[in-house]
Formats: sequence, C-alpha cells, structure tokens
Amino acid sequence: MTPARVLLRPRRAKPLYSRHPWVYPAAIAEVEGEPQDGDEVDVHAHGGAFVARGLFNSKSRLRVRLYSWEPGQALDRSFFQARIEQAIRLRRDVLGLVGPGRACRLVFSEGDGLSGLTVDLYDRWLVLQFTSYALAQRREMLADILAESLQPRGIYLRTERGVGKLEGLELRDGLLRGEPPPGPVPIREPGPAGSPEVTFLVDLVEGQKTGFYLDQRDNRVAVARYAAGRRVLDAFCYSGGFGLTALHAGATSVVGVDTSEAAIALARRNALENGFSQVEYHRADVFEFLQEAARNRQRYGLIVLDPPKFARTRSAVEDALRGYRQLLSLSHLLLEPEGILVLCCCTGLITMEMLEDLSTQVGASARRTVQLLERRGQPPDHPVLISCPESAYLKCLIQRVL
Repeated sequence: MTPARVLLRPRRAKPLYSRHPWVYPAAIAEVEGEPQDGDEVDVHAHGGAFVARGLFNSKSRLRVRLYSWEPGQALDRSFFQARIEQAIRLRRDVLGLVGPGRACRLVFSEGDGLSGLTVDLYDRWLVLQFTSYALAQRREMLADILAESLQPRGIYLRTERGVGKLEGLELRDGLLRGEPPPGPVPIREPGPAGSPEVTFLVDLVEGQKTGFYLDQRDNRVAVARYAAGRRVLDAFCYSGGFGLTALHAGATSVVGVDTSEAAIALARRNALENGFSQVEYHRADVFEFLQEAARNRQRYGLIVLDPPKFARTRSAVEDALRGYRQLLSLSHLLLEPEGILVLCCCTGLITMEMLEDLSTQVGASARRTVQLLERRGQPPDHPVLISCPESAYLKCLIQRVL
C-alpha cells in the first residue's frame, strides 16, 4: 500500500533534506490521502521531490517524525531492528557500557534515528519510554526486538509527564516482558581515576525518569576531580549521585538536599552501600534550604546545582532564568573563596550562552570573579544528532569563584 503524501510549503524542505527529523504543521501545505495517526507517510518538497518517510500524528506539534531518507523504505520490523542493533553496537562495542552491573542509555531517541523512543539498560533490565504516539503503537514489536537482541530479565514501561497531552497518547507504567525487578537494581559507575567504583540502587518502578540520571555519569566524575578536601553541597541531589562520587574522590563531607522523601531515602541507602557516614540528607525545598544556610553563614567548598527542567515552553524561559539566577546568587553567599560552583541545566530551550551570561551577571552583582573551568554536556551514550541541535539538551558549567 502506497503511503499518503505530505506536501511541504515552499522553502521548508532544506532542514529536512539535511536530516532534521521533525516536520511541524506550519511547514505543511497539504496532505494527500487520509493517514491515520501512526501511519507511514512520504514527505515531498513543494516541487514534488521526495524528501523522507516518517510517521504521522495529527495531534502532535511534531506532525511527522522522519526515520528514512530512502524512497520506498518500509518502516517495518526489519527497519527498526536494524536501527536498534546499530544503537546497541555503539554502547556495547564502541563505548563498552554493556555488562553485568552496568547501566547506560541504550537508545536515545533522535540521537539514534528513533525519534520518540528511549531505552535505558540497568544491569539485566530495560526501561522504555515513549514520546511518540506512533512508536508507542509499535511497543510490542519493539519490546520483542529488544528481548531477542539482549535477553533481559525484564522490560518495564515508564511514562513521561505531559507526553500524553502532547501526543494524544494514553499509556500506563507496567511490565512489558519478563519479570519485574525484585527491588532497587544495583549498578556500578566509575569514579575518578584511582578511586573506587560507585554503587547506586536504582528504583525502576517508582524512581524519577527511568530510575536514574544516566546523562550525568561523566559529569559526576568530572566534578569529583575538584572535590578532594572540600565540603560539598549537592542540591537537588536525587539519589546522591554527585555527592557520593565526590566522597569517593576525597571530599570531607556531603550535604544533600531534595524535595522528594523517596529520593532522600534512596540516597541514604546509597550512602550505606558505599560505606559513607560523613554525609547528611535533608528533605527540603532547595531555595528555602539555601536561604536558611546563608542566614546561618554556612560555607561549602563545592556546590552542585542540578535542578529539574524549569521550562517546558518558550514562554516559561524567563521565569526559568530567574530561578537559575536565584540559585546562583544564593550559592555565591555560601561558597568559600576559590570554591567550585557547578551549574547544570537539562532544559533544551536554555542555551549554554544564556547560562554563561547569567553567571557573569551574578558574579558581578556578588563582586566575585568567576573562572569558567569546564563546559560540559551529555555523555556519548546520549549522542547528539548533528542535524538536530535540539538533541544537545544537557549543559554543565564548572566554575571557580574567587
């Protein structure tokens, strides 16, 4: 059966020829045929030339997600199997991240040519998330492919907040294949050179995102290299990632803060798993905790700010930047001279340049000199699709404040 055709407006095909995977409604002049949501469609330029083949969704602002630039390429089981196996080879054969007790992002949506699908590997379990209606429709097929390729003990489905409304998608968390994890799954991550590996317990069923923030793996190690001999404040600590890695690298003590009682409980368990007692965790609003610490003249040698996404729409960016400004301003009050300040941002709409400008402004207001030591992003198991700059979402600035 010949797919329906999506005809583009004039001068709208160039980014798609360059393999950007998203077609917005404003770029579409006409749809020939009556594709149902989730159906394959061929996208054609204004002059009629074939551009790419993708999957249609009338309810999404990403009206067509593109997957193949080869005319006649069926988006069938063999197509998705080839893409998934290609993604596995990167993590297993190139990056060496697959193995007992290891964890990685196995499929990173646009970064692996599978827009709308995320797969995380935790030891012998897989966790799937869908941000595409069309791929969610194909979840049984995709789970079969993953089960055949990796023989996991179980495959669990996690849903992401807000996606149902954006995609017209109704999903519930639950087991797709195999057996559920008996409890939090232990994984191991490397520490800085010469330090032991760090053990984390990951709650695949109730934890945030798919259970853990795998995208900060390399940044945790990079930050820990500055931690020796310092008292560390790990703000928005979740299950203790930055702080515990810093302790393995010689930090004298860690204070972790998060609003989630479940996260704090898991962080305490992780501290015990790693044999640390010089760590304390507080369930509190981070802004209020920083204000109280400033009033009490607390001081830290290293502060990590790793807040959740502050802006999901462009209209929310200004409010988000005000939130980052307040966090930075309070941190300057708490940071020792020549201390290390780490600012992380997972909001794709906020750029590295915005964060650097903000750091400049806050440093000037605090009458402190700020040295930028490192600009960092996401690790290679979260590859950036070069034709889709939106896939480069994670920013991490490591600064020295004099």
